[in-house]
Amino acid sequence: MQTRTVELAVGLFVVGGLLALAMLALKVGNMPVLGSGQYYTVSAQFGNVGSLKEKAPVMLAGVKIGQVGHIGINRNTFEAVVTLEILKKYDNLPVDTSAAILTQGLLGEQFVSLDPGGSQRYLKNGDKIRITQSAIMLDKIISQLLYSKAGH
Repeated sequence: MQTRTVELAVGLFVVGGLLALAMLALKVGNMPVLGSGQYYTVSAQFGNVGSLKEKAPVMLAGVKIGQVGHIGINRNTFEAVVTLEILKKYDNLPVDTSAAILTQGLLGEQFVSLDPGGSQRYLKNGDKIRITQSAIMLDKIISQLLYSKAGH
């Protein structure tokens, strides 16, 4: 009988360890652990998203408040449509909030930075951010600079 109890305890310990490992893998992979009910989504259109990727951070005043959920194309305007998943605790973003794609450091990864406006109305699930600034393409700026210097 005692061997049965020891086997059961070892089995439960192994299952607990596997569950902890799975949770850690999901957390490191930046995937939601227990459903996505903690986010609301808004979208924004950009002329160019540069190298922005899904799961990139959405920042407000340097604090991560969400992540990029999906990047697609508007088939009518041929602009990039970025879906932002924002934590529900930040549900008081004004409707005139602007979004810009910025780069962390000189050659770092890109992220979406939000700058709140002054409206008394707030963004809701499914709303669209109207004021956007596309990614700055460093290689284009350098080539324009070199081209303008070569012409003089």
